[in-house]
Amino acid sequence: MDINKNESSSSQSHSESLPYVHKVGLPPKQNLFKEITAAVKETLFADDPLRQFKDQTGSRKFILGIQTLFPIFEWGRDYSFKKFKGDLVAGLTIASLCIPQDIGYAQLANLKPQYGLYSSFVPPLVYAFMGSSRDIAIGPVAVVSLLLATLLQDEIDPSKDPVNYLRLAFTATFFAGITQVTLGFFRLGFLIDFLSHAAIVGFMAGAAITIALQQLKGLLGITHFTKKTDIVSVMRSVLTTAHHGWNWQTIVIGLSFLVFLLLAKHIGKKNKKLFWVAAIAPLISVILSTLLVHVTHAEKHGVKIVREIKRGVNPSSLNEIFFSGEHLGKGFRIGVVAGMIALTEAIAIGRTFAAMKDYQIDGNKEMVALGTMNVVGSMTSCYVATGSFSRSAVNFMAGCNTAVSNIVMSLVVLLTLELITPLFKYTPNAILSSIVISAVIGLIDIEAVILIWKIDKFDFVACMGAFFGVVFSSVEIGLLIAVSISFAKILLQVTRPRTAILGKLPRTTVYRNIQQYPEASKVQGILIVRVDSAIYFSNSNYIKERILRWLTDEEERLKENNLPRIQFLIVEMSPVTDIDTSGIHAFKELHRSLQKRNVQLVLANPGPVVMDKLHASGFAEMIGEDNIFLTVADAVHTCAPKMVEV
Repeated sequence: MDINKNESSSSQSHSESLPYVHKVGLPPKQNLFKEITAAVKETLFADDPLRQFKDQTGSRKFILGIQTLFPIFEWGRDYSFKKFKGDLVAGLTIASLCIPQDIGYAQLANLKPQYGLYSSFVPPLVYAFMGSSRDIAIGPVAVVSLLLATLLQDEIDPSKDPVNYLRLAFTATFFAGITQVTLGFFRLGFLIDFLSHAAIVGFMAGAAITIALQQLKGLLGITHFTKKTDIVSVMRSVLTTAHHGWNWQTIVIGLSFLVFLLLAKHIGKKNKKLFWVAAIAPLISVILSTLLVHVTHAEKHGVKIVREIKRGVNPSSLNEIFFSGEHLGKGFRIGVVAGMIALTEAIAIGRTFAAMKDYQIDGNKEMVALGTMNVVGSMTSCYVATGSFSRSAVNFMAGCNTAVSNIVMSLVVLLTLELITPLFKYTPNAILSSIVISAVIGLIDIEAVILIWKIDKFDFVACMGAFFGVVFSSVEIGLLIAVSISFAKILLQVTRPRTAILGKLPRTTVYRNIQQYPEASKVQGILIVRVDSAIYFSNSNYIKERILRWLTDEEERLKENNLPRIQFLIVEMSPVTDIDTSGIHAFKELHRSLQKRNVQLVLANPGPVVMDKLHASGFAEMIGEDNIFLTVADAVHTCAPKMVEV
């Protein structure tokens, strides 16, 4: 009797010493319609944009709707004279920077100078009413200007048919805006994220080199210059004209002011309080060089000048857009590409400065705002405008508080168009080239390239691929390489996910990757594998084969060392967010393969989606409910005693 008592108490104390093993919960069944609705909401409306409209009256909903579409009516209520002072200074500062840049960028796009100024008048006004960024400065940018020039001149020669070239530019701008509005309205902004940061860094650096090389025509006073953009063609064109095509007066003017601009930029970078020196330097360069040429009549000695900038406000260009005919498709194709690149640059700039000031911008609202301003711009003689990094940085440092700084800049450009454009007649092209070169140098981010190399070698390949594609071929090829490598990386990560062998950390019940934690020890007779990805048709077969290869390698190692064989294979499924029918099928095949080897398959911590599908497919019953655990520790505690019995 006493013996039975002792046995009973011993058995009781043993069971009490064992940890409690919690069963993996099966999520409640969801209605199919609710499941689809939830998936769509999470994909397209993750930020719950309609939350502010809940439980509001009809009139209040109308006001909120207007404020959502035109944020100026929201922040404008709290606008003060103090804020206006900061916006006024910032607006005047970026205006002094944008006017000479706009003229240079228009020439880069093979357009007359006034079209650059037009694009800094109407689009910033539209954006000020609809945009959500307080710091972004709107206008033409170097990369998009080069991209448009390259794509447009492939279709129409600007020197032979300037009228249709201009019309195609307006058409491309219209469709760039439509693309941007569509992406924002249907909340498809995540599509621009397919162009990775590394690819953008390489593309921008390559574009900066290409743009700088294109400016050698104006900087050296070359008349006959190649229309190709690759470095080999450009350098050949430069060197073959060295003996008879260069103009020494132009070179002196261009290089002198380029040194001045770079020095001013260096001063502004070294001392943040002197940012205005770099901002105002381009306008000073234009004024001084224009006076110099006018006084010395350098234009009679081969120095090329702007000659004429059409005076007056933007004329309507609605009738100039190709809404039919053979050029419609070309304009659409060019517009989609230019719109996506412009969008990528603007969103990146907006997010950068929003993070600095600790406020949020709505990416989809931004797309609608940028698209609307380009649609309106295409009808008012503008070409594709977007956020400029150099101007936005100056805007930020000048103390802007709201988008009113864009309105101030726009009004200054309007005054320039109405009153000052005749004064640019004697402005040398060499100065515009110098201004463009000094502006695009900032697009080459060597520190970012070094950081990319340190962090991810595949990203570095994407970066260099985009860079060399732009420099040695063309902007389109560089862009294609950038997108292709970005997609290749996604495909590689999806089709070849990481797996790892786990071991137990000393004095804990925690199981971690043995490569990351060499002190982690394997459990005798048990192989623990973690799958670091969702399991889909694209990777299910690879995951099954990789797990079996882990098992084969481990069995060979154990056999060599005369150690007990593997009896349990635990798959840690915490990182597995989803599994499809191909994944279930692969696990069934894995289970059958393991049965032939006398190895039991065990699953640890499958998520709710995965658990639901395991039950729906009958796989949970196939391996046994008692072989699915909440944690790896629970699985090991349960499996370890069974090995004694085997």
